[in-house]
Amino acid sequence: MATYTKRALSGSTNGKQIKITQTATAGDTIHTAVAGTTDWDEIWLYCVNSSSSAVKLTIEWGQADAPDGNIELSISPEAGYVLVVPGLVLQNELVVKAFASTTNVLLINGFVNRIEA
Repeated sequence: MATYTKRALSGSTNGKQIKITQTATAGDTIHTAVAGTTDWDEIWLYCVNSSSSAVKLTIEWGQADAPDGNIELSISPEAGYVLVVPGLVLQNELVVKAFASTTNVLLINGFVNRIEA
């Protein structure tokens, strides 16, 4: 029977938001997935835009190659938390990174459900 354990994002300090400072690849590290190919990390990410203009966010999902590794969306201004990754799974120490069209205005928070076989 699988065991689920809720964890903070590995790129977060003490569970705090991760400020997106990069404007191109390679982005800021959000999370590094569990090692190996038996267990999985179910990753939930939310983003908030503190500016007064929409900002493009690019999530690099396990690789930086576009379009295969990219999730792109526009984050509306001052809209509160917007779900940007709805529990997608990753493993084998693949890394989730992010960059934005404007520096220092997007903040990412979330959590990981570690699924151990």
